[in-house]
Amino acid sequence: MILPFKLSPPEGCSDSPQWDGMNFVLSGQCTPVLEYSENFAGWSDELTALHEEVAGNSHPIDIASRRDALKQVKNVMPSAHAVIMEIGCSSGYLIRDMVHFFPEAVILGGDVVKEPLFRLAKSISGVPLLRFDLLQCPIPDKSVDVLVMLNVLEHIEDDDSALQKAYNLLKPGGSLVVEVPASPHLYDAYDAELQHFRRYSASELHSKLNKAGFTIDRKSHLGFILFPAFAAIKIGNKFSLSRKNKTTVRKQASGTSESPLVRLAMNVESNYLSNIQLPFGVRVLVTARRPA
Repeated sequence: MILPFKLSPPEGCSDSPQWDGMNFVLSGQCTPVLEYSENFAGWSDELTALHEEVAGNSHPIDIASRRDALKQVKNVMPSAHAVIMEIGCSSGYLIRDMVHFFPEAVILGGDVVKEPLFRLAKSISGVPLLRFDLLQCPIPDKSVDVLVMLNVLEHIEDDDSALQKAYNLLKPGGSLVVEVPASPHLYDAYDAELQHFRRYSASELHSKLNKAGFTIDRKSHLGFILFPAFAAIKIGNKFSLSRKNKTTVRKQASGTSESPLVRLAMNVESNYLSNIQLPFGVRVLVTARRPA
């Protein structure tokens, strides 16, 4: 596979990196992950490890999230050979799904983390992986057909600039599939521990996307059925002692990951409600387009 765009050299290098189908070749050296910049203000390798430990790839909400994202990507792909990029790919669960379902597409992954990207490179071949801060994006403008950002924006302090960068990355007519945590008033110890700068209302996210130049094609929520119980837990977290010793994520993510009721609720939602514009939920879902 040849990359359909030219990458700029990382800082300190004069040669442009080349992708040979398995590794990036830079100044005669090979690397499975091309590293540009980092920004650990809103995430870290340690948080990735925590998420893998307590939820892995089997949390019912995350499974439903990936299922919805795959459906949206399929709906907006201009052709089977589209350029698809996931920013915030982390351990690569969605990347693996996209490689399976879209075998002819050019698929790339990007994140600010380091160790998880190198582990992913060992377990999946033929997928270019880049380490960079979206606010310092090294990819040329108008390079990507479909951009996926699941639970990324809340980790970026300057989310307006991040959305503008995402807009610039897309080809005219290209689409952004984005997901963020819902309900700002439910921000709690769980969010703080995960280094979220914020949660979003649907109207706030729509406004920010419009400001960046996007047209919104689809809007909904994920976790509609679970929301009443979810809201009650979030309110309880505000008064929980665990907020002081940072154990909220470990306790609650592992508990909901193994819950048959959570799994049933998300299966019902995915199978019967995914085509409905759901008015509230655990996460806000939007598919937005850069006008042609």
